[in-house]
Amino acid sequence: MTKSFLEHVNVTVSNPKQTARFLCEIFNWKVRWHGDAIDSGITYHVGSDTHYIAVYSKGKTSDLNTNSYDKLGGLNHIGVVVDDLEETETKVLAKGYKTFSHADYEPGKRFYFRDHDNIEFEVVSYV
Repeated sequence: MTKSFLEHVNVTVSNPKQTARFLCEIFNWKVRWHGDAIDSGITYHVGSDTHYIAVYSKGKTSDLNTNSYDKLGGLNHIGVVVDDLEETETKVLAKGYKTFSHADYEPGKRFYFRDHDNIEFEVVSYV
């Protein structure tokens, strides 16, 4: 049987460089690559050696307040596993973001937050 894994997710953001910096600071990730992209845009690949989030912009944005849960094909959230949930939440709060929907149930603890482009992140710890 062929094995598979999720390598990346590509999302449109207002400022890829700013979002890349933010993701590196919150999740201790690195920029794997950045450069020109489709439609005269720019993309940053941010994550680890095996998986990443591609943050892309072609210079103009729209629909920042659309609720993805009501949109067919919408990106509802990006889930990130961390070793230290409290430390990560402290970083998120220090950046001025609000956390919500805290839960402690099998198989782990979690919270959610929305970034400056209204992208929802689920942060979970299985420790």
